[in-house]
Amino acid sequence: MDQAQREQIKQAIGRSRRGLSTKIHAVVDALENPLRFDLTGREAHDSVQGFNILKSMKLTRKQVLADRAYDKNVIRTFLKEQQAIPVIPGKKNRRMTLKYERYVYKERHLVEYFFNKVKNYRRVATRYDKLACTFKSF
Repeated sequence: MDQAQREQIKQAIGRSRRGLSTKIHAVVDALENPLRFDLTGREAHDSVQGFNILKSMKLTRKQVLADRAYDKNVIRTFLKEQQAIPVIPGKKNRRMTLKYERYVYKERHLVEYFFNKVKNYRRVATRYDKLACTFKSF
């Protein structure tokens, strides 16, 4: 790993089609309050960071709502080991359709509300902070 790549990791900036940017991964409760969040470069996949965040939480007898990007066997087995209830729709290319509670899944809009609130702050939307630690502290 060269110096430029280390700096991008330290700054949580990654390259995408639109240029350099940052991705915010968050776990939100039923009142739209963030429980855990992490910053990565734009090229990081949601399910990898989501799995890392979920590993750091106690999920016993809780419902975990997520979108199709988190439909991975690793995540589903982890949630079963934690005795959590996955409310994740299956990907379109899955061979077997998985059952999930649709009326509970409709509550996932709370995560979207959280991100809409956060993006209203100009400092977050434009990311003027150079280092990830100062950006995360805001």
